[in-house]
Amino acid sequence: MALDAPVEVMASALRYLGEDPDSKDPAVLAKGAALLEKVRPYIRKFHSSEYINALANGDICLALGWSGDGGIAKTRAEEANNGVHVEYTIPKEGALLWFDMMAMPTDAPNPDYAYAFLNYLLQPEVMAKISNFVTYPNAVPASLAMIDPEVKADSSLFPTPEIQKDLFTVSPFDQKGQRTLTRLWTKILTGS
Repeated sequence: MALDAPVEVMASALRYLGEDPDSKDPAVLAKGAALLEKVRPYIRKFHSSEYINALANGDICLALGWSGDGGIAKTRAEEANNGVHVEYTIPKEGALLWFDMMAMPTDAPNPDYAYAFLNYLLQPEVMAKISNFVTYPNAVPASLAMIDPEVKADSSLFPTPEIQKDLFTVSPFDQKGQRTLTRLWTKILTGS
């Protein structure tokens, strides 16, 4: 399985090819699409959440997915005690670095409540519990001391400085670039 996420999957393909994963050049994107078309026959499905249970149940043996979902699949397999071992690995070529964000609409009807909720979530002990449960890292440095040692020691969740040097980010596509990516992605998904 692979994510149904064209930006993430294309960036990974470009990085594998030694191209800039943030490229918006149609010719470079076409190289990534050509690679993905070659491996397309071996991808059972493109979906951005089904792979969690499929991994945990042993229905699939490999998925291109998000690190936190890998942690959730691992936890589910352990809880099921079904003999399935799930491990998330960052490829030697590197991987896309991601960030979860919290935001409040400018016209929120109860901004004081929203700020109170955000302040609650940012408490180190609360954020540590969240990281321990969902196996996602967080951006609250003071929570690190309260994160389970097993979770904290997992370099796929808390990458070492050596791993961090191979992580990358991508910038948004403009409208024209997004159209190009969408056309390429549709061709990859449909196999035509």
